[in-house]
Amino acid sequence: MKQLVRPAISLFVLMSVVTGLAYPVLVTGAARIAFPDQAAGSLVEVDGKVIGSALIGQVFNDDKYFHGRPSATNAPDPKDSTKTVDAPYSATNSMGSNLGPTSKALIDRIKGQVEELKKENASMAVPMDMVTTSGSGLDPHISPDAAYFQVPRVAKARGVPEARIRALVDGQIEGRTFGLLGEPRVNVLNLNLALDALKS
Repeated sequence: MKQLVRPAISLFVLMSVVTGLAYPVLVTGAARIAFPDQAAGSLVEVDGKVIGSALIGQVFNDDKYFHGRPSATNAPDPKDSTKTVDAPYSATNSMGSNLGPTSKALIDRIKGQVEELKKENASMAVPMDMVTTSGSGLDPHISPDAAYFQVPRVAKARGVPEARIRALVDGQIEGRTFGLLGEPRVNVLNLNLALDALKS
């Protein structure tokens, strides 16, 4: 029996060290050397202070900022652990809403958001990504149409001509990855930082 147990334990310890310690350290070290920003979470700093990540959306409610798409992520209710509360862009709980196209709750929410957004800009159709959540609930991007849709509100709140805000959006549009993958998009955090840096 001892002859069977000793090799099994030795192999278990060896594989634990190799796969649980050596391999992760090697891969993390290589990533930090080859891709230092990405390996650290693509953190965005302003004046030496981390204000977010280019990979995770944030909540912007103020009219003078562009808003991201809705987020379906939630967190445990601090008052009752059997329930959840909305926690937009919670990276600890990445998920979509899991509501299908026949869900009354989803239809009612989208209709309500569309009506609110039409008050903001009646001259343009409401872009789909302004009222639907992404699969992860963490998407930091919106479509160029969603950014253009918000230009009148942001321009009015900041007292800046719409043409200037539109030009700022034009400069923040990211193309398809490798020219092939995905769709053109705008990172909301980067756009809002550029907006704050805009001189009157």
